[in-house]
Amino acid sequence: MSRSFRDFIAVAEQQGLLRRITQAVDVSWEPACLAKWAFQALPDKDRFGLLFDNVKGSDLTLCTGALGASRQAYALALDVEPEQINAQWENALVNPLKPVTVENAPCQEVVLKGDDAKLSDLPIPTWTPGKDAAPYITTTVMTRLVDSDNQNSGVYRTLVRDDHSVVVNMNPRRGGHDQCETWWKQGKSAPVAWVIGADPAYQLASVATLPTGVQEMEIAGGLKGAPIELVKCVTNDILIPANAEIIIEGEIAPGELDKEGPFGENLGFMCEISDKPVARISAITRRKDAIYYGMTSQMPPSESTMLQSHATAGMINKILRHDLGEIFISDFHIDLTFGGQMAHGIIAMTPQYQGHGMKIGRMAAEVSALKRVTVVDEDVDIRDPLHMDWVLNARYNPSRDTVIIKDVFMRAAMDPSIEAVDGVKIGSKIVIDGTRSVPEDEFSLPPKETMMKALETWKSAGLPDFDIPKRAQMRIDKS
Repeated sequence: MSRSFRDFIAVAEQQGLLRRITQAVDVSWEPACLAKWAFQALPDKDRFGLLFDNVKGSDLTLCTGALGASRQAYALALDVEPEQINAQWENALVNPLKPVTVENAPCQEVVLKGDDAKLSDLPIPTWTPGKDAAPYITTTVMTRLVDSDNQNSGVYRTLVRDDHSVVVNMNPRRGGHDQCETWWKQGKSAPVAWVIGADPAYQLASVATLPTGVQEMEIAGGLKGAPIELVKCVTNDILIPANAEIIIEGEIAPGELDKEGPFGENLGFMCEISDKPVARISAITRRKDAIYYGMTSQMPPSESTMLQSHATAGMINKILRHDLGEIFISDFHIDLTFGGQMAHGIIAMTPQYQGHGMKIGRMAAEVSALKRVTVVDEDVDIRDPLHMDWVLNARYNPSRDTVIIKDVFMRAAMDPSIEAVDGVKIGSKIVIDGTRSVPEDEFSLPPKETMMKALETWKSAGLPDFDIPKRAQMRIDKS
């Protein structure tokens, strides 16, 4: 398992999952636009993260898109094969590991406090040039309950207002805001810390929407297979990942708000301007040769959708298989189009009785924010759109195999197809059962032995090499 973010970066570059840019770039537009090209123009299998060695106006290296460049990159961050991602999440959620504390940490090799802690020293990108209100810190934000050691880690975009203050996109009923509120109710400022370039497992865990009381740090330990090492901040009592590249420390006073937005959201639209909490920066600590890491989002597919889709799939898969006992689910995938939350979830399973597929689909819709759920048999590659289209044409009868779930509360910003009434959006969900319901004829392919023998003829004829698509292999195995 990669012990630090820079260990992961080194291996990713070695495997072609990260590309280094040595020419000088302007952080106000070039890194974000290059990241957009990487995600908008390249297919998942060819995509890579970007490492900028020469950022104008900064002595630090900038990295983006690395953790969520592709399914392969995400698997590398967990030190597993892509097919093992869901199982790794399930194991971590069932077997979390508590963190351990240390006295000295790489993230505090350089300590800058007060006026010396300037955000302009960091290569913070503008992610939607020409449209975002300002540069944004896009990383994990840590908070903790007053009079408690319970900490929360979540990704809350943060507008850079000036060298020493920011506006944090914290909303009620989310972990970070609710923890800060426990301080504000006592008239106290809430401590906060931004964690940049931490252990990959920690960064992946911090994206997940976990049940109240479950600490992301412990799930991160489960994902990593070893406890996350923590060290105390220099200006507050939050315990932060010791191996991080950079830590920004601060506090949020009760009642101080400022305008936040517009910002390019992971749904593919610009968000509205609203009032959010102001935080004051008290310190910046970092490694001597720190790498600044910013998660890139905006129009999907993006790093944000890749990270959220895998985390959400892992969560729902665990609930269905472990908590609800549906062990006949073999795979779970969430598309990369809508932030990984109100998206399309696809389940592969082995139905045990008539209607089992629809039951699973309805359960998945109930325990998640997914807008669409499709259930298919285990012989379908649920990540292959061509295979999915074929199976829905071959096994799905819309009038028989469709359920519309009406009157569903939607989080305010999550469904742009619905107009809010008094600030509330009421939408709907669709569940499709694409599992076999009638006997099928044999596949119209030669037997497997014959097809594999034909590969020898293909090669001897000098035809180009190829990797057998999973879709084709699954069909041939049944021929």
